[in-house]
Amino acid sequence: TTHFEGMPGRNCTQATEFSLVGFTEDPSTQVTLFLMFLLTYLVTILGNLGMITLIRASPLLHSPMYYFLGNLAFVNFCTSTIITPRILVGVLLGKKGMAYAGCTAQVFTSGLFLVTECFLLAVMAYDRYVAICHPLLYPLVMSPERCSRLVAGSYLLGLANAVGQTIGMSSLFFCSSSTIDLFFCDISLLISLSTSDTTLSLVILRTASLLSVPSLLVVLVSYIAIISTILSISSAEGKCKAFSTCAAHLTTVSTFYGALIFMYLIPRSDTSRGGDKWAAVLYTVVTPVLNPFIYSLRNQEVKKAWRRLRKIK
Repeated sequence: TTHFEGMPGRNCTQATEFSLVGFTEDPSTQVTLFLMFLLTYLVTILGNLGMITLIRASPLLHSPMYYFLGNLAFVNFCTSTIITPRILVGVLLGKKGMAYAGCTAQVFTSGLFLVTECFLLAVMAYDRYVAICHPLLYPLVMSPERCSRLVAGSYLLGLANAVGQTIGMSSLFFCSSSTIDLFFCDISLLISLSTSDTTLSLVILRTASLLSVPSLLVVLVSYIAIISTILSISSAEGKCKAFSTCAAHLTTVSTFYGALIFMYLIPRSDTSRGGDKWAAVLYTVVTPVLNPFIYSLRNQEVKKAWRRLRKIK
């Protein structure tokens, strides 16, 4: 990451465009990357839209768990759509430039869906906790009204983060030759590129990072209680059945939070950020394409709903 010295307007002009660094300059590798990202994007779109359609169309899947899963699929669809097409354009056409307005829009949308997904995953962990640890209370605790409030709260927290990051970016000044060493506009790298006072932006970024901590704690506490309950089940069949209901979610949480912790919560210098690009690929590209398969391949209810829907057609 390059840092430009000087006060705004003295040694450089305000940037109207940023340059996004791709993955490689090697032509043969670029073709491979383009095909890989294109296939991943198409599968992501089909998988997540298919999951949303199946959940809405099948009465078997009209339960809190699948209501949350449908919203997660929507967030994954949006995350992939605001990131991957830009990667494809950069790899295929070698177009590295992104207008300031486009970069601001990407900061807003990525900030919105990143935090929303954090809290949706926490809500889903809480749902599994109630289902496994307090099954008799489940219909009362996870009522349709409460489920709607939990999902709405996740989106509102994501929106608050997005607005905050956008305000933080608007307070920054960038030299016209600013280069972002990533494939999308990330607020943490934009702060390091700024030649103006970054106090407000850093406060907002750290607040956003702290926003993910309560969601991670909910996940951890929920799974400690879930594992404790599963271990107390006497029959091996009961243990397997209980674990299978949360194995998919645990896989998603591990991948998503692992990448985020590496990207945003582990302190390091600008010269040791080489793995950031691939950590970002993990939560912006890999997780959205894996989720529909993780939740469908191991889930008998989803398979049954799909078979029933095919028979009707």
